[in-house]
Amino acid sequence: MFRAFQHRAHAAVLLDAGMDAILGFIAVLMAAWMVSAVPMAELRQTLTNPSLMLAAVGFAVCMAMLQSFLGLYRASSLSFASQLIRLLVALAVGGYLTYLALKEFGFEGHPSRLVSHSVINLLVAILVVRGGLMLMRSAQGRSRVIIVGTGPEAISVANDLKTSSRVRGDVLGFYPTSGTATSEGIEGRLVLDAARPLNELVEQLGVDSIIVALREQRGGAMPMDQLVLCRSMGIPVMDLAGFYERTHAEVPLDSLKASWLVYGPGFVQGRTRRALKRVFDIVSSSLLLMMALPVMVIAAIAIKLDSRGPVIYRQERVGLNGRSFMCLKFRSMTTDAERDGVARWATKNDARVTRVGRIIRKTRIDELPQLFSVLKGEMSIVGPRPERPSFVKQLQSQVAFYDLRHSVKPGVTGWAQVRYCYGASVEDARRKHQFDLYYIKNNSLLLDIVILIETVSVVLFGEGQ
Repeated sequence: MFRAFQHRAHAAVLLDAGMDAILGFIAVLMAAWMVSAVPMAELRQTLTNPSLMLAAVGFAVCMAMLQSFLGLYRASSLSFASQLIRLLVALAVGGYLTYLALKEFGFEGHPSRLVSHSVINLLVAILVVRGGLMLMRSAQGRSRVIIVGTGPEAISVANDLKTSSRVRGDVLGFYPTSGTATSEGIEGRLVLDAARPLNELVEQLGVDSIIVALREQRGGAMPMDQLVLCRSMGIPVMDLAGFYERTHAEVPLDSLKASWLVYGPGFVQGRTRRALKRVFDIVSSSLLLMMALPVMVIAAIAIKLDSRGPVIYRQERVGLNGRSFMCLKFRSMTTDAERDGVARWATKNDARVTRVGRIIRKTRIDELPQLFSVLKGEMSIVGPRPERPSFVKQLQSQVAFYDLRHSVKPGVTGWAQVRYCYGASVEDARRKHQFDLYYIKNNSLLLDIVILIETVSVVLFGEGQ
């Protein structure tokens, strides 16, 4: 579980939520002092009141969870205005829930004043702390990078270094290699002298890291001896696959080598991980079924009234180790959707979808019966989307390393589902597989929790499929 902290994207979610929870806790204590207006001599007694401490903990946890569910910890391109609106919504809902809880448990004092002061304190604290962190990051400066290669991949890496929130850097130059033409998008002044050893340029320019942007690294194209020298100098060296894994949270198939999968870290599937995941699946699916039962009953009635046919749709899917199982879903299409027996990709605005089907697909209510498959052990809460055998047979021959997705149980939700749009073609399946590979390689309990949190914001705001 703790290995996930090696991946900044996952750890950042937990750290941001933890920081906001601490700020929420302090905000309540500050509000209590402001409301009670007691002398400093009596302040300690006031702030250590058990009921106040419980209220502070509840408010802190509630606010962190609401901000998580509203997508405020996602690595997205939300504007400042959108983030502020979502933050205000979280504060309003969290404040109201805290007020109701204080009234219900007979809190002594002024619940309304305590909550209002707490909300204002937290809003100010979040804006100040986040603003301060942004100033600190900008003051630290950006990493100084040399890119080995001058092709399209090198330009793509340079663009990511400018725009990515995960890895930001200033490109000092592109180091040309034999047999690689220089792309038109690279300024001549940025093309370094290939006659000079790379390690000398690194020392002269004060380079912080090197990124090897070469799809083909055989045949002497990559200056391996010089890269070894740079690495011995303490300069980090990253290849294309590692760079895209870190910046995009996916594993690119175009630059992926089997050796990178074999010798690289990840793919933890030991007994402890499997046991933790099974316990997590049983507990979470049981809780979700209890909470979703009223919604499932309403959905079943609506489906029955809307169109002819069964409420539950059973379809063969491929699961762990390539074994087939019957996947359960609420029926969202007409009964004659595949009357000719030919499997077809589901599209975003599929004409075969019923009126109720559009609603339950958009809100993912149609996936809820799969929770029974999770309890049976055929599926997991989090994992790659299970595909039909005919599609699997097709994709095995067209998508590299496709069978790796069957090394873990398929999931009700997954990294690909919250990161990419609805898959309706082989190319879409190929792109989603890159996200699935990232999950399989980096799977952990923490990543599962992050995906569940992101699933809530995806459903609420329609940010994924």
